[in-house]
Amino acid sequence: MNPKFWQSRWQEGRIGFNQSAVNLLLIKCWPDLQLPAGSRVFVPLCGKSIDIQWLAAQGYDVIGVELIESAVQAFFAEQNIVPTVHEHITTSTFKYYQGQLSGQTITLWVADIFALTAEDIGDIDAVYDKAALIALPADMRVAYSEQIHKISGDAPQLLITLNYDQSKKNGPPFSISDEQVQQYYGEHYQISKLASEPTSIGSIPDLTVTEHVWLLNPN
Repeated sequence: MNPKFWQSRWQEGRIGFNQSAVNLLLIKCWPDLQLPAGSRVFVPLCGKSIDIQWLAAQGYDVIGVELIESAVQAFFAEQNIVPTVHEHITTSTFKYYQGQLSGQTITLWVADIFALTAEDIGDIDAVYDKAALIALPADMRVAYSEQIHKISGDAPQLLITLNYDQSKKNGPPFSISDEQVQQYYGEHYQISKLASEPTSIGSIPDLTVTEHVWLLNPN
């Protein structure tokens, strides 16, 4: 995960990965988690995702982590929220922004996800990963999946991946095969595919892309 790469993407406005509408497969498949209102949902590499607003509207507190501070600031600005900013106790480069949305608490960390701990983010009831795994190159994904398991404990996950001919596009977002999902998560989770639907990547409209939704329940 190269901070300079992502910093330049946000500075230049090259954020086609940021959707203007709530992900429809999130709405369709979220009930499969059977998560009661009031639960805490962790969203890794959250950016300024509108999906956070949807999760709050369903009655969930959201804890996100994002490398780029301007993305976190943009989320709260677009939701007309003036957040409080808290510095990390021991790591001066880490902080979190916190505010209220739809009566729920939204806590967005500005930090390297690999350096956060379970103590930092607190108890987690579920993980929603739409943008994190597909943003990481292959040599980082095993370490990422292990880190998510470590800091979220035995929380179930709703994971969204993309599958396409990687030779026609150099990610991110990267293509993730079914076999890779098993490789990254099979040790700790029972994996079920909930849905598969065609989608597109904006910069290459004629590329055949399938969006998959996975339910990961702890073993």
